[in-house]
Amino acid sequence: MTFLEKCFPSWISFGASGGPQRRTRILTFANGHEIRATNWVGSRRRYDAGTGIRSLADLHHVLAFFEETRGRLIGFRFKDPFDHSTAAWGQAITAEDELIATGNGTATTFQLTKAYGDPGSPYNRIIRKPVSGTLRLAVDGVHVALGPQASLDTQTGLVTIHGDPPAAGTRITAGFEFHTPVRFDTDHLEASLTHFSAGQVPSVPLVEINL
Repeated sequence: MTFLEKCFPSWISFGASGGPQRRTRILTFANGHEIRATNWVGSRRRYDAGTGIRSLADLHHVLAFFEETRGRLIGFRFKDPFDHSTAAWGQAITAEDELIATGNGTATTFQLTKAYGDPGSPYNRIIRKPVSGTLRLAVDGVHVALGPQASLDTQTGLVTIHGDPPAAGTRITAGFEFHTPVRFDTDHLEASLTHFSAGQVPSVPLVEINL
């Protein structure tokens, strides 16, 4: 087992710090001009869940989770406190939040994605760990019900529309909550009751994994 379909304690992740990371190479010439290139196709998120620990009970939950995942060995779900929904901050999810595909008349399975930036040049992030029960789906603005009309694989983020495939040119849109797949980025968690009593919490590094 390399991935545990279980979410890191959400009340602890709510206080975590972190965000997306990029890897860029920059070559600077004598005249000050630059050539920039990226080493990564997409971004990779890093977090420190230690900032979310508020009590000894929280610390025990983290230590138990660390043991369950065998340190860095097994990945798991993490609710990013800043980015876990397709809806705008404070807004409700709708079936037209994200354009995930355009029909071609033959395809019936589509990958969930989330776009960042302007429509002209967005960064499209693949979402593989949607939250069960949160998906809203539509084809050309017409709601598609999960169960009789469509199904979602919550372990891969693949949506399958039952029956006839969407016609060429139709817009397949979706809205949903999602988790980020991560692992611990250490094989050693160091905790001290003395430091904790003084307000110093341990570092709990997490890093996004590509599934």
